[in-house]
Amino acid sequence: MLAEVPGNPLRSGLLWTATRGKEEKRPGLTLQRSGDAQRKMPSQRCCFLGVETWEELKWEDWELGREFTKTLLLKNIHSKLLKLRFRPPASEFFTTLFPQIITLSPGTSFSLPVTFRPLDRCEYQDTIEFHSKDGLFQVSLRATIPRHALDLPESVILPPCAVLHQSQTVFMFRNASKLQTGFRWEVPTPFQLCPESGMLEPGQECRVTVLFRPREALVYQVQASCAFGDDGENSCTVLLQGLSKYPFLQISAPGQEEGCKVLEFGNVPVGCNMERHFEILNPSSITTSFSLSRMQRPPLSESVFQCGIQKGEVAPRTSIRVPVIFSPGTVDSTTVDYLSLTCPGALSKTLLKVTGTCIGPQVSLSSSMLDFGCVDEGEEALRTVDIINSSSVEAQYQFDLDATGHSVFTLEPACGTLPPNSHRRLRLLFRPHHPMGYHRRVVCLLLHREPLFLDLIGTCHSEQLKPAILHPRHLVLYRQHLARGLTCYPPDVLGAMLAEDKIQVDLEGALMLQEDPAAVPERSPVEEYYQGCTGGKAEAELGGSGEASNSSHITVDPPELLFLNGSVSTSQSAVTLSNRTKGKLSLIWTPVPNSSFSVTPSSCDLGPLKSTAFRVSYTPKQYNTFHGAQLECFARYKVLRDHRQVEDRTLCPPWCVTVRVIGHSFQPGREHFIPRFSLQRPRVVFPALNLVSYRTVLLENMGDLPLVFRLDPEECPSVSVQPTSGLVQPGHHQILTLRTTPAEDCPARLPLTLHFNASPKHTQELSVVSVVEKPCLSLEGEGSLFFKPTAVGSRSQSPYRVRNLTRLPLRFHWRIPGPDQRVVSVAPDTGVLQPNETMVQTWSFTPFEEMVYNLKPNLTFWPIQTPGCRKSRLPLKVVGMASKGSIQAEHGVLNLGEVLVGDCRSFEVPLINNGSCSVSFCLAVQQSLLDPGLPENSQKKDPVALELDSVRGTIPARSRLLIRSTVRPARRTRYCWDLTYQTLSSAGSVLDAPQALCQVQGEGVFPTLEVTDVCCSGSVEALSKLQIWRLFSLGHLNAHLQRDPAPPELTYRVPTRHSVRRCPSIFTSAMLDFNFSAAPLGSDPSNVLLMFENTGSIPVEWSFLFPEDQQIELEYWAETGEFSTTELHHMKVQDNRLFNIAPRSGKLHPGQQKAVTFSYRHDFVGTDRLPVLFKLSHGREILLNFMGVTVERDRHYLHFTSTKHVFAPVPIGGFSPPKQVYELYNGGAVPLRYRVDTEPLEQLTADNFGHPVLQCLNPQGEVKPGRTALLEWVLSPLEAKTYSVDISIHVLEGDTMLLTFEGCGFDNSVLGESAPLQLHDGYMSVPSTQRMALPNQVLFLSEERLCLGDIPVCSRSTRVLFLTNVSHSDRVLYNWNLTDQSVQIYPEHGALSPGESSLCILTLQASGSPSFYQLDVICEVTLEEALSQYRQDLQEWELERDRQRNEFSLTDKDLQQSQTSYPQGHTPSQTSYPQGHTPSQTSYPQGQTQNQTQESNTKEVLPSPQKTGPVVRKYKTLPPIRSSSAVVGGMCTRPSRAERRAQREASQVWRRPEPPCPTLLHLGVTGRSHSLLEFQTFFPSLLSTHHVNRSTRPNVTCCGSRQRRPPSVDMPPLSHGPEREIITHTLTSIFRSLLDDPHFHHSLVNGVAEPVPYFTQLRQTAYTPTTPLPGAATPYPGTREAPPPCPPTPQLLMGGSLYSAGVTDVTKQQPQTQKPTVKQERQLNVQETIRRLPEFCDVTEEVLLNTLQNLMMEAFLGELVLTARPRIIALPPVSARRNSCGSRRLSRGGADPDRSRETRGVPLGLSFSPPSSLLANLAWT
Repeated sequence: MLAEVPGNPLRSGLLWTATRGKEEKRPGLTLQRSGDAQRKMPSQRCCFLGVETWEELKWEDWELGREFTKTLLLKNIHSKLLKLRFRPPASEFFTTLFPQIITLSPGTSFSLPVTFRPLDRCEYQDTIEFHSKDGLFQVSLRATIPRHALDLPESVILPPCAVLHQSQTVFMFRNASKLQTGFRWEVPTPFQLCPESGMLEPGQECRVTVLFRPREALVYQVQASCAFGDDGENSCTVLLQGLSKYPFLQISAPGQEEGCKVLEFGNVPVGCNMERHFEILNPSSITTSFSLSRMQRPPLSESVFQCGIQKGEVAPRTSIRVPVIFSPGTVDSTTVDYLSLTCPGALSKTLLKVTGTCIGPQVSLSSSMLDFGCVDEGEEALRTVDIINSSSVEAQYQFDLDATGHSVFTLEPACGTLPPNSHRRLRLLFRPHHPMGYHRRVVCLLLHREPLFLDLIGTCHSEQLKPAILHPRHLVLYRQHLARGLTCYPPDVLGAMLAEDKIQVDLEGALMLQEDPAAVPERSPVEEYYQGCTGGKAEAELGGSGEASNSSHITVDPPELLFLNGSVSTSQSAVTLSNRTKGKLSLIWTPVPNSSFSVTPSSCDLGPLKSTAFRVSYTPKQYNTFHGAQLECFARYKVLRDHRQVEDRTLCPPWCVTVRVIGHSFQPGREHFIPRFSLQRPRVVFPALNLVSYRTVLLENMGDLPLVFRLDPEECPSVSVQPTSGLVQPGHHQILTLRTTPAEDCPARLPLTLHFNASPKHTQELSVVSVVEKPCLSLEGEGSLFFKPTAVGSRSQSPYRVRNLTRLPLRFHWRIPGPDQRVVSVAPDTGVLQPNETMVQTWSFTPFEEMVYNLKPNLTFWPIQTPGCRKSRLPLKVVGMASKGSIQAEHGVLNLGEVLVGDCRSFEVPLINNGSCSVSFCLAVQQSLLDPGLPENSQKKDPVALELDSVRGTIPARSRLLIRSTVRPARRTRYCWDLTYQTLSSAGSVLDAPQALCQVQGEGVFPTLEVTDVCCSGSVEALSKLQIWRLFSLGHLNAHLQRDPAPPELTYRVPTRHSVRRCPSIFTSAMLDFNFSAAPLGSDPSNVLLMFENTGSIPVEWSFLFPEDQQIELEYWAETGEFSTTELHHMKVQDNRLFNIAPRSGKLHPGQQKAVTFSYRHDFVGTDRLPVLFKLSHGREILLNFMGVTVERDRHYLHFTSTKHVFAPVPIGGFSPPKQVYELYNGGAVPLRYRVDTEPLEQLTADNFGHPVLQCLNPQGEVKPGRTALLEWVLSPLEAKTYSVDISIHVLEGDTMLLTFEGCGFDNSVLGESAPLQLHDGYMSVPSTQRMALPNQVLFLSEERLCLGDIPVCSRSTRVLFLTNVSHSDRVLYNWNLTDQSVQIYPEHGALSPGESSLCILTLQASGSPSFYQLDVICEVTLEEALSQYRQDLQEWELERDRQRNEFSLTDKDLQQSQTSYPQGHTPSQTSYPQGHTPSQTSYPQGQTQNQTQESNTKEVLPSPQKTGPVVRKYKTLPPIRSSSAVVGGMCTRPSRAERRAQREASQVWRRPEPPCPTLLHLGVTGRSHSLLEFQTFFPSLLSTHHVNRSTRPNVTCCGSRQRRPPSVDMPPLSHGPEREIITHTLTSIFRSLLDDPHFHHSLVNGVAEPVPYFTQLRQTAYTPTTPLPGAATPYPGTREAPPPCPPTPQLLMGGSLYSAGVTDVTKQQPQTQKPTVKQERQLNVQETIRRLPEFCDVTEEVLLNTLQNLMMEAFLGELVLTARPRIIALPPVSARRNSCGSRRLSRGGADPDRSRETRGVPLGLSFSPPSSLLANLAWT
C-alpha cells in the first residue's frame, strides 16, 4: 500500500495504494500496486504499435521559475517504415515541438524534447498522443512534488495459531518519499508490532514483526494504524488477519483403559533400562505446544520412569514420538506412574498410564549338599557343583567362604556374575587337618535375592583316631532333632534317654520326645545368614523375640576383629566362645601356616554352658598392605572322638563358627590406597512396613588393588549391615545385606557411611529409607457414589475410581452387606492396587422396588506382604433411586407412504423416554394387511415385511432413540404393523406384559405412471385430442399402469438385454396399440407428445425398448442368415428409424412430469408395425404395438382404428332415442366420397317387425384430406339385448371396409337408478387442460375440452374460455372454424398482442331431439408477421407476373421457339395453373375475400425474376422435395435423368407465395341431451340449472323419417364488381343524408324520451287448433296421444308487439266508465298472463345471459372490479322511476360497440334485444 500526503490541499485526500517498492513475495502478505507505483520508471521502456518508448515521463526535482526538459526517445523495432503523427500536450506547462510527421525507418530512433515550465507548487499531469495507421498510443507526462509516502502491504495474514499460543510473521514497509518520515504504529490486541515507532530516511526500509497471541478461538481482522509524517499528521492502515483455534492433542499408545491410554513395559530385569515410545498426535491444522508432567506420587517413592521429552510443539496433522525409559530397582515390584499431557488453551487434559514390573534373577544350585566322604589326614578331596541362572536377568553371586586357606573347604570361583539363562561349575576342595567329622553350611549371597546354602560334609581319619563317618542322612536326622530340641544333648545322654525310654524313635529313625515341645519356627535363609554372621548370638540381640534359639549351640564374640591401628608389630585381640549345649565340646581352630593371623590356643575342651577366650594375633609379613581372612573353628561333642562311643542315630555333626579379621600394615603417615569401587543403588529403600526387611547392595572393586571397607554399626543402630567389614580383591565384589525394621518415627533418610581402606578420606554414604506408612486408599467423590435413577428390575452402571496413595501394594476387598448384595455389585470386588495406581471399578445398581436406596458397603484393604495384619476399612456411601420406567413413540402413527414392492426402504422409529431413568426394552412387530380382498390365510402366510435392526436396547433418561427399521413389502397392499414393547430386567428377562408403542403404516406399491396430456403435430395435427387419446389407447394404458405386474413381468426388474433373437420373448400379457393414424407419402412426420406424470410417491425409471434394445449382441459367426418376414420388417423399420421416441428412458420423481415425443415418418408406402416394450423398472411391462400407415398421395383412403364400434346403451320403450356419431378420418391427400351400405340396416328393420332399430342419418358424404366426418346414427332398440350388424362402407375409387356396429338396449324399470343414462364415455378421462406446449406454440386455450354433461333438449349451455398469447414479441390472429350450427363462439376471430388474453364465450344450443354431442371446434392461429410477409410477397409476385405478361422482347429465334412453346389455343396466362389445380381449389389468405383475391386465386408458377426473356414455358408441379433418405418400396434408388432435369428446372421456377399454414387448436365439446320427460325423471336436481327454450318445440325422431338439417341462411358475401359498387354508393348516400338532416336528429332525441304506448304491442292472431303453437308443446313429449287443445296464447314476434285475440277483445269490450278497482284487477291479470308466456321467459333469459356476459367481459378488461365495495345510491321517487323506465337502456356492450371493437378487436353485444316497452310495463307493475 502506498500511502501518500497530497501536495495540493484542494485535491482529494490520501491516496492509498498497495505495493512494495520491490517485487518481493512473502507469505502472509497481500501486495498490490497503485497507478503511480505501476508506472514504470523512465529506464523501463514499453512497445506500442511497433514503437519502443517510455510509458511515462516524470519530473520530480523541479523548482518554480525554471524550465526542465526531458527527451522522449521513439524507436522503430519493426521491419517496416512507420509514420507517426503526434498531438502535443494540451496544457501550457508542458511544451514540445510543433506537430509534424515523424518518419521512422526500421531500427531508427527519434528524440522528442519535452519542456516543463511550472508556475505553481502543485502536481501536473498531461499526455502526448501518437497516431499511426495501426492505431494510437499515449505517453503520460507527470510532475510531482515531494511528500510523505509509505510503501506498505495492504494486508498481512498471520499463520493460524492456537489459543494461548503465538505466531508471528514479518513485513517490510518503505519510505517511498524523499523526505525523512517518522512513524508510530497503533494496533489493538491480540496483535503486537515491533518496532512500534521510528524514523525512516528517504528510501529506507523497515522490518516489522507482527506477533499474534489470541486468547479465544476467533477469526481476527484488525486494522493496524500507522501515523506518519513530521508530526504524525497522516495515517494509513494495514489489515492484520489471524485465525485462532482451540488446540487438541491425542496420545497414541498400545493399551487403553477407561479414561487414559496405557503404555505397558512388561517384565524388565532389575538394573536394566527399557525404552518404549508413544506418539502425540495433532489432528488440527495449527501448531500446538505441549508439556508432559507426572502426576503427584506418594512421598519417598522411587522415580523409575524417565520421559525423554518434557515439552515441545507438534506441527499440524503430524505426530512426534516420545521415548519413556523404565529403570526398575526393586525386584518383584510393579511400578505405576501417570503422565499428564497438557497444552495451553486446550479444553481437556490427556493422561497416559505407564507401568512396568521388575524381575530378578532365579539362581539355584545343582545340589544343596556335597559329601566329601572319608579322607585320610594330610590328603584332600575334590567335588564340583553347578550354579544355575534360569532367568533372563544377570545374576551376581558370592560364597561366604575364605579363599585364602583359612578353611578346610576351598571353593573356586567364590564370586562372579552369571549371564542370563546360563550355569557355571564350581570346584570345591576338602583339606582336613584333624581327624574328625567336618560340616559347614556355606552361604551363597545373591544380589536382589535371598541367599542359598550349601552343606559341605566330610570325615578325616588318622591312624590313631577313627571318628564316625558323616553321611547325608545324618544331616537329615540332625535337622529333625534340631526342630525337636534334641541337639543340645550329647550323644551319650541321648543314648541313655533312649535306653530309659525317655525318647523314642519315629518311623524315619529320628528321635523324638514323648511330649513334643513347641515347634521352632522356620527361619528364612536371610535370617539364618544374619545369625551366622553375628556369631550365633541370640535373636534378642538382633531385634528378635528375646528367647534363646535352639539353633545357636555355640556363639562367638566378637564375630569380627579389626586391626586397623597401623601397627607394624604384632597385634592381638581376644575372642570368646560360649558353649550353649548340655555336653562337653572340643574346639579346634583350622591352622593356616604362614598366615598373618593366628589363634592361640589352637584347640581346647569347653564344658557345658561355659565360655573360653582365644587370642587372635595379627603379624603382618609385609608393610603397606591389607590383610583379611575368615578364621574357622569347629566344635563337636567330645564323645564323638571315637565312633565306638556313639550310636548312628544319636550322631550329631559338628558346628562351625567363623571370625572375620581385617588388618593393614601401613606405616603411620603413609598414604593408603585410593579405592576404585562401584556401589550399586546407593539409595536403599525398604518397604513401608513394620517388619524386618532386607535389601542387598553390590560393592565392586574396580581397581587393581585390594579394597578394605568398614561400616560403623553404632552410626545407625536401626540398620544392620552384614558383613560390616571385609576385604575385596581386585575385580571381585562384595554383596552387602542390609536389615532393618522400619518405624513410623524414623526419619525419612538414614545415612550409612562406608569407610574404605582404613582412611577417613575415602568414604561413601548410603542413604537408607526406612519409614513405615499406613495403608491409605483414596475414594472418588469423597467416598460417595450416586447412581442415576434406574428403572425397577433394570441395571445401571457407574465407574468409580480408587487410588493407592502409598508405596505399598495393597490388596482390597469390597464387603457388601448380605441384603444389599442383590441391589449393588462391583467388579472387580477384590484385587491388588500397586503403589500410585488408580483403578476404575464398575458399580452396578439393580433395584427391585420403587424407592430411594441408601447403601454403605465397606472397602477392606491391607498390605499384600502382611495378609494376617490388621486390616483397614473405608466406608462408601451409595445412593440410588429406583423408578418405574416406560417408553413411547414420538409419533403414534408413522405413515411410510408408498414403498416399492420387492425393494426396501429404511426408516427410523423415534422412541422417547420421558422418565428419569433408563429403560431396557425388547420390541415385537405384529403385521396386518388392510386390503379387505385378501384371504385370511394369505395374511398369516405372508412374512413380516418390517424388520427391526435392533430388537433389544436401552434408552437413557429423557432421551430419544432411533430404531433403524427396514420395510420390504411383498405385495401391493396396505400394511399395518403394530409395535409393542416389554421392559427387560438386567438379566434380559421380561418384566411385564406387552404394551402398545406405535403403529407403522405403509403401502406396497409398484412404480406408476400416468399419461396426463397428449398433443399432436405434423401430419396428425388435424386430429383432436380425443381421437389421439383413442388411437393411442391411452385410457387402457393408464389402466394397465395402475395394475400390479404379473410375476413373469418381474423376471427382469430393470431393462436388460436378455434375448439372442431379433424378436425378443414377451413376459407380459398387457398389449396395446399405438396407432399413428395415416398420412400421405412424404408428408411431415406424425408427432405425438405424451405427458407422463409420476402420480405415485416413489421415483419411477421408465424405458421404451425397441427389439434391438433387448437383443444381446452376438458375434458375426453366431448369427444365422435366415430371417422371417416379421424380423425383416422389424429390421427395416428400425434401420430406417421410421418410429422414434425421444427420450427413450428417464427417471421421474414423485409429482414430476416429462414430455415424450413419439414420431412416425411417412417414408414408405404401406403399414408399418413395431413392437416396443414399455418397461417400468421394478414394475409393469406393457407391449406397445406401434402402427402407422403411409398412403400414396393419389389414393382415396379412410383410416379405421378398429373394425368394431359399440354405441351407447339406449333404453327401450322410448320415443326419443338419442342421436349418436361415428367418426370417419381421411388419411389420404385427396378428398373422397363415401357411401354406407344400408341393406343390412333394412334387413335389421325387417327382422324387428319393421321397427328401425339402427338407422344412419347421413349414409353418404365427402371427407376432406386430413379431416374427420361424422356419421350420424340413431339406435332405437325394441328389446333389452345387444344388436349387432355388419355394415360395409364404400369409398369411391377406394377400398370397402366391413365394420361391425353393436348397440345395447336396456329396461329402465329393471335397472332403476343404475340405468346408464348419464354421459359415461371416455371423454371424462381425457384431460381438459393443456399441460405441455407444442414447438413454436404461442396461443393457448384455458380449456381444451368442455364437457357439458347431461342437458335437456332445447336448452342453451354457455361456457367462458380464454385465449392467451404467451409470446413476448409476436402478434397473432385467430379464427374459429365453426362447422356445426349448434355451436357459436364470440368473438369468432380477432388478434392478440404479445402477452394479451381474450375472453371467448361458447354457446351450445341443444336441438329438439336427444343427441350425443361430440364436437371438435378448430381455432386457426396465424402469426401476423408471417401473414404480412405473405401479403407482401404475394403483391411482389403479382407485380412480377403482370410485368412478365406485359413485357417481352422478340427475336427471330424467339419467334421460332414461341410457335412451338404453347399448345394451340393456349396463352401463358391460360397455362399458368399447375396440373390438377383449379382456381376453386386455391385457398384464400386469412382476412381476404374472394373479390380481394380474384386475380391471385390460382397457383401460378413464374420464372425467376432475375432471368427475363421471351421464353414462357408450362411447368408441371413437382412433388415436394424430400430428404435423400426417402426411398420408395424400401430400396434406395438414384434419381433418373428426367427427374434430375425436372429438379433443375424446378429450382429455376419462381413459385407463387403460399399463405402461412395456420396452427390448429382443438376445442372438444361433449355432452348428451335428453328429452324433457327423461331429464325431469332422472335428473330432477339439475332441472333448475337449465333454461328450456319453450318457444322451440322439441322434435321427436319418428321411426320412418329422418331429421333433416335446415338449409343454411348465410348469405354469400358480395363479390367484386358493379353490384357491390352500386350498393355501397347507395347506402353511403342514404347514411350521409340522414346524418345531415336536423329533423332526423330531433326525432331521435324525442323518440327516446317519448313513452311507448302499451296497446301498440298487441295484435290479433287467429287461433288454429290443428297447428300447435311452439310455446304450447305437450308436457309429455314422447307419448302417442295427441296434445290436448290449448286456449289462445299471445305470440311474441320479432317486431316487438304482442298480439292476442283474447286480450284485444277484452280491451275493446271494456267500458270507459269502469271503476278503477276493476281496471287495476284486469291490468294485473294481463301482467300475469304476460309473465306466463314462454316468450317472456326466453327474453328474460336472454337479458340475464347477455348481462352476465357483458359483466364478465368488463371484468376481464378491467373496466369493472367485481370485488369492489358496493356504493349506496339514493333512489329517486317511485313516480320518477316509472317515468324513467320508458327509455331503453343498453348494456355497455351494446351501447358503445365502437369502443368495444377498438378494445377487443371484435364486436360483442346482445344477440337479442328485448323490447323496452315490455320492460316498462314490468317496471310499472
